[in-house]
Formats: sequence, C-alpha cells, structure tokens
Amino acid sequence: MTIGIDEDFWRGRRVLLTGHTGFKGGWMSLWLERLGATVRGVALAPDSQPNLFEAARIGDGLDSVIADVRDPAAMDAVVLDFAPSVVIHMAAQPLVRRSYEEPRETFATNLMGTVNLLDAVRRLPRPATTLIVTTDKVYENLEHGEAYREGDRLGGRDPYSASKACAELAVKAYFASYLEAAGAAVGVARAGNVIGGGDWSRDRLLPDVLSAFARGEAAVLRNPGAVRPWQHVLEPLYGYLLAVQALAALPGGGLRAWNFGPDADGARSVGALARLAADAWGEGASLVERVDPTAPHEAGLLTLNSDLARSDLGWRPRLDLEQAVALTTAWWRDGLAGRDPRATTLDQIDRYAPSGAPASAPVASR
Repeated sequence: MTIGIDEDFWRGRRVLLTGHTGFKGGWMSLWLERLGATVRGVALAPDSQPNLFEAARIGDGLDSVIADVRDPAAMDAVVLDFAPSVVIHMAAQPLVRRSYEEPRETFATNLMGTVNLLDAVRRLPRPATTLIVTTDKVYENLEHGEAYREGDRLGGRDPYSASKACAELAVKAYFASYLEAAGAAVGVARAGNVIGGGDWSRDRLLPDVLSAFARGEAAVLRNPGAVRPWQHVLEPLYGYLLAVQALAALPGGGLRAWNFGPDADGARSVGALARLAADAWGEGASLVERVDPTAPHEAGLLTLNSDLARSDLGWRPRLDLEQAVALTTAWWRDGLAGRDPRATTLDQIDRYAPSGAPASAPVASR
C-alpha cells in the first residue's frame, strides 16, 4: 500500500502533463513543481480571462508547450522529444453543457486527443508510467442511489460523458494491443466534481456563486436539486500522485482504474453547496433558484465508491465539504484583497500535504 507522497520518487522525474493551462492542471503543475519534478506541460492556451495559468504564473515552474492534443504530429513531437518517464493526461473539454453545443470538438478532444497521446506514448523507447484522467460520468448512470464502482458498466448520455467513456475504451485497446507487451503501467483515474480557487471556466457552480457575491448580486442556481460528489481539487490530485507511484511499482506493468470521490457526506445538492458558500462568504451573500425547463439533460444523482483507492493506495478524503468550501472561499477572498494567486495556491498545497505527510495527516487551519 502506498502511504503518502514519496518526494524521492518525484524529485527530478520527467513528467509530461497535458492540460496544464486548465484549472485542475494548473494546481497539479504547482504541486509537481513543489515536489521538484521536471515537467513539460502541453495544452491549448487558456480559454478564459482571467485564468489560473496566468494569475498563478504556472509557466514559471515548467516547460510550457502550447499545442493541441487533437494534432497527432504535435503530440508525437512533444512526447518523443521530451521522453518522459511519467505521463499524466488531464487535457479535456470538461464541460457537459458545452458538449451539447460542440459535440464534435468534445469527441475530438476527449477521445482522439487521448488516442493521439497514447499513440505517441507507445513509441517511446522506454515505457512511461501513464495515468489517464477521465471522470465519474463515464459510468452508465441509472440514478439508482448506489455509488458506482470501478467494474460497473461504462456509458454516457451526453456527449461529454460518452466521449470520456470512449476514451477509456481506447486506453484498454492501446494497453492490450501495444503497452502490455512493453511492460508499461497504465492507470485510469475517475473523479467527481471539484471545487477550488482559480476556476474561471464557464458554468462552474462555485466560481459563478462567489463572483456574484463579490459583485453584490444574488447568485442564480439553475439546477439546485442535482446531487454531485463534491470535493476540493487537491483531493483527487493527491490520489493521482499516489496512483502514479503505485503504477510505477507494479512488477511487469499492468492496467488499473480507481475512483476518487468524497465520503458520503460530500455528495450533496447544488443548492446545499451554494448555501455552504453563502455561509462561508457571510454578509451580502444571497441565492435565487431559477430552474430552466428547456436546459439540456444533466444527471440528477451521481456518487462514487472509492474503496479501491483506499485499499490499493492508502488514499482517503482529507477535507470535509465545509473545509473544501472554506478553502475555496478563502482563495477568492485573498484575490479580492490583492494577494498573489500563486502564493495563495502554493500555500494551500503546502498546508494540505506538508513535506513527508502521510495520508492521515490533518490539514492545518488557516
């Protein structure tokens, strides 16, 4: 069982990280920088203003390459030139509602982007430990109230979910056809909805809610009854780091998949999460529910079972939802007060996972 982050494993290790200009990728970039890894990031330029990549100066700590995972020649050049020993694939079109508007782009990015990466990885002179990040939405969601396990059937009603399920099928095919014979270790990580500072993407609940509070306006909730497995962004990222360590230790390689979701208490409705944010914000925070009956379908209930990550990796959630919301709110308040977003982000990483801390270590209060 993996217990905590092995700093010796990461120090100086050549890590290829796709999606480093995004929200989760930005947090992962700074964490890898803290661990002393040698990182090449590959992604499109940030698609929002403002964005975490620029605000937290993510590019200062890695070799940033602006390239499109949908371009096979670009991926070949980036991967083969860098020759990583670890690959973490986080680049994606991650928005359900946008996937309805742009289904071809969503499938091209999430499916063919993964295929292009894997095709480059299979031609590395030495096998790279590879982690493909997908989503909790890869499961065929029957909304039956039971938490999904890694062996449950994959599916996807909307283009985003289906594209990610297709990407997982591609991972299995590439492993069976090429990577298994090379002795490679490949993992799939499935995580739920994440919150945290610096997420300026469209249709993100807490950024929209906190931005409204900062403007002195009521935050509008479009789907208040939907239940999701909410967690702070640091929770699954911690799991991804542990997963890579475990994969690298597999004798002869292998293929694994893990869920990274919160405890049962973290599965709450959009309305409940928004109310926690209003409480954390304090004076001036107000909410209004405005359900749109014409909005495209989104799952009403989705939860994950993460027992396998607990037993295999020694991972467990270290923040309850109230702590996760408090950290997120503090990040935004620091920004409004003029504090450097890079310093705030690094500080939250350090307090979540201080040097050498095991998975059971408490998170220091602010």
